[in-house]
Amino acid sequence: MKIPLKQYWDLLARHIRPQKLHFALLTVLLLSSIGLQVFNPQIMRQFIDAAQSGAAIKTLATSALLYIGLAITQQLIAIGASYFGENVAWTATNALRGEMARHCIYLDMTFHNNMSPGKLIERIDGDVMELSNFFSQLVISVVGNLLLLLGILFALFMEDWRLGAAFSVYAVLALFGLNSVRGLAVPFQKAFRESTSELFGYLEERLSGTEDIRSSGAMDFVLRGLYQLAYANLGHWKKTWRMYFVVRSVGGAMLWVGNGMALIGSYFMIRADLITIGTVFLIIYYVNLLGRPIRELTQQAENIQNIAAATERLAELRAIPSKIVDGPGADLGGGALALHFDEVSFAYAESEPVLKTVDFRLEPGKILGLLGRTGSGKTTLARLIFRLYDPQQGAIRLDGVDIRDPQLKALRQRVAMVTQDVQLFQATVRDNLTFFDATISDEQIQAVIAQLELADWYNSLPEGLDTKLETGGRGLSAGEAQLLAFTRVFLRDPGLVILDEASSRLDPATEQLIERAVEKLLQNRTAIIIAHRLGTVQRADEVMILQEGAVIEHGDRAQLAGDPGSRFYGLLQTGLEEVLA
Repeated sequence: MKIPLKQYWDLLARHIRPQKLHFALLTVLLLSSIGLQVFNPQIMRQFIDAAQSGAAIKTLATSALLYIGLAITQQLIAIGASYFGENVAWTATNALRGEMARHCIYLDMTFHNNMSPGKLIERIDGDVMELSNFFSQLVISVVGNLLLLLGILFALFMEDWRLGAAFSVYAVLALFGLNSVRGLAVPFQKAFRESTSELFGYLEERLSGTEDIRSSGAMDFVLRGLYQLAYANLGHWKKTWRMYFVVRSVGGAMLWVGNGMALIGSYFMIRADLITIGTVFLIIYYVNLLGRPIRELTQQAENIQNIAAATERLAELRAIPSKIVDGPGADLGGGALALHFDEVSFAYAESEPVLKTVDFRLEPGKILGLLGRTGSGKTTLARLIFRLYDPQQGAIRLDGVDIRDPQLKALRQRVAMVTQDVQLFQATVRDNLTFFDATISDEQIQAVIAQLELADWYNSLPEGLDTKLETGGRGLSAGEAQLLAFTRVFLRDPGLVILDEASSRLDPATEQLIERAVEKLLQNRTAIIIAHRLGTVQRADEVMILQEGAVIEHGDRAQLAGDPGSRFYGLLQTGLEEVLA
């Protein structure tokens, strides 16, 4: 397999172009370093020949100091070239890492359901890391060593055309040998990286379920799975390194041949008085210097195997299209939103429908109590409103606008959801409330906090809005997390709110505070309340009951509650919690 330079360039082009000046400086440094490496041995050759002929100490000292000075200068220039190469590589690949992360975030939920977080981290971070290493080494090592190779051959031609011709043939054969084996490890390296991502995905999933694993006594089962994946990963690693051994062997053989040619050729030429002792040194030095680019190109041939696999995997990931296409930009308007499910059917997998021709209307400002057993489709209905998925049949409209027509950002700005499990980030309270939206001022946040009667909670924060929260909201009670979630919704001012029994796990005092917040939140807004308790249902204007993905009852709450023949009446008589458990 050839180096996927086109794929590689397609991945990085837009991130490399802004760094043209750095590239220009890198080129100057690289050429200067190579020039000094080729030129400096000439000074040593003159020093040796001058010493042989009995030159003055001052002349020898001058040559020695010049040689040392140029050697130090060359090393400093090489360090500068390495620094700029690494800087360009990290800048470009960090931008690529951000691009890949953004691409994955906007992929539909079907993709994320099939891709574990561990695998995704390995693809976005691990594979991009390979590209970063490759880019810096490509410029410094591959290009630099190729230029050094040409410089050495030119210098050998200047000494004697026969030397130049012989080692040119040698260099061509060495590079041909490397080229013939450089693709051997690509499929094995790709399989190894896939295996590594499988291992990381397994670890991530099991670590997140530590409590359940311990409580169910499944530790041995989990460890056995870990050992199996680790053993398979080791097998892929062994196969990959067997191929690397072949590549290294070819490079080592070429180096051995080059040194043999230099020693034998120098022996016969000095016996024929064609060259001096200084020139012998120069030939041996150049051939050993020639061995370095060949050796490093051999190592780069190994690295190129990693890059070929990583580039292919990243290109495949970036080529995955989202099933959720951003809308052209229809306007949803302001105020409370009307909601219409028009014969909507949806299935996560074919032949397993979750919603079946669901059809209902919810007028602006009305509150719908959504009831149904676990698995009846309540959560799926909410997901469809956010366009986390699109229905296979039918349409969903807000104020008469198909939700596929507004842009996703605008749609999700006008619809909000509060659940029992609040997602909090390792960031400040401000960032957790605004979702990192810098356009929301502290005054707006504090006004909402006062409106929700959260002044006491806010005053308890040690650093106010700059207080840092731990990942997952560690250190906050369930009630405090819920209060943060409600504040988020108020800051967005949506027209449709979905509440998934947001106060079901709170202490009575906090629940009263939440209830007052809910009252304010639902004023002049349309709402869907996924209810599990009788107290929550009493807030609704309408009630809809789902069963196996179909609407079996929908109507005015008060009317259904007074109709002995309705399902809702039966739920009220039996006890909502017991029936819907």
